[in-house]
Amino acid sequence: MKSIKFIEDALQNIDLEVKQLFSDYDIPMKKKDSLMLSLVQQKSTLEQTLKDLTYLKENPPSSQGCKMQTLRKDN
Repeated sequence: MKSIKFIEDALQNIDLEVKQLFSDYDIPMKKKDSLMLSLVQQKSTLEQTLKDLTYLKENPPSSQGCKMQTLRKDN
């Protein structure tokens, strides 16, 4: 799936950004904190999305569409 590869690449980019922030001593600590918070939130969202997409890839839905027609009882 292209989306899984895209998310994996985005996670690697976030890791690189974090490493760059850690190594840059010119940025004040408060600025680093706000930048890190944003990166952590993005990473968390991407990791959960990756987990969900991987699950769906490994366990595809058994059928497509809505099954409401089979469950509905017309009087």
